Amino acid sequence: MEFGKYIEKNYRHWVNSAQRPPLSVDVIKQHVYPELEAGNKVVLVVIDCLRLDQWLTLERYFYDFYHIQRDYYFSILPTATPFSRNAIFSGLFPCEIERRYPELWAKGEDDDYSRNRYENQLLYDQLRLLGLRLKTAPRYCKVLNMEEARQVEKNLEAYLNTPIFALVINFVDILAHSRSDLPILKEIAPDESSYRSLTRSWFEHSPFHSIFQKLATMDATVILTTDHGSIRCLRGTKVLGDRETSTNLRYKYGRNLKVDPKHALIVKNPLDYKLPRRNFNINYIIAKEDYYFVYPTNYHKYLAHYRDSFQHGGISLEEMILPVVKLESKVG
Repeated sequence: MEFGKYIEKNYRHWVNSAQRPPLSVDVIKQHVYPELEAGNKVVLVVIDCLRLDQWLTLERYFYDFYHIQRDYYFSILPTATPFSRNAIFSGLFPCEIERRYPELWAKGEDDDYSRNRYENQLLYDQLRLLGLRLKTAPRYCKVLNMEEARQVEKNLEAYLNTPIFALVINFVDILAHSRSDLPILKEIAPDESSYRSLTRSWFEHSPFHSIFQKLATMDATVILTTDHGSIRCLRGTKVLGDRETSTNLRYKYGRNLKVDPKHALIVKNPLDYKLPRRNFNINYIIAKEDYYFVYPTNYHKYLAHYRDSFQHGGISLEEMILPVVKLESKVG
């Protein structure tokens, strides 16, 4: 509750000031750009929806191969892939992306496929704006399943024939979303502790474990981070909006949205928070603590359906405070 109040009090100032803690827009500038400028080859790994506590359970797998330097940053709001991951790759806030790349915010749902198709271009543009003249465009790969991960492992050397290789890993995000739809996953991971354990088990037996071991033998600095975390939602709150309102459970944008202000940050003017306006009478609501939004229609049905699911997009320690880790090889 205190963290929600802290963000509500300070976030608007942060996005409109240079005096602020590091945010999503600063990740490339502060962690990737200095390595490239020094002439080092960089592998940027973004594990979608990885919470800080999940990373801390994975860190042990890196001890034998890497010197680890862990830092932290705040995800921008909403803590959802179309906003936070585009902010990482572009170095721009969402309203700046809307101005510079209007096709990104063209009609379409806020999902991983329609809003995050341009990440490689955004990264290339950001590095050029920072003054880096790359001979070749960054290599980029988004991995959605194990077969694609095995392909990356097989072709790893080819991916590293450029100064920067960006690798986006979607499994943890898929795990978080699937848990609310598959009862068996709720049985396997009924709480945070078991959710961390499931993440650790996935990593240990996935091709990524050996990909990182291979990277340690190659001449490259690995910068590993995530775009947002997730929170276990246990309380619903009623929201009123029209049928054009977005469908997300932890944040919504639309016309004249109404919600209890104790449970959500209400953004009347999106530009104050560096958010896309889309049209002139739009407002945003962003859930605090462990609340999720439910419409009055079939309220109890959806309240029960989404209770105890891992969601993201809102304001919480688990969604906003994220690791950014520099891995330097011990064995290369």
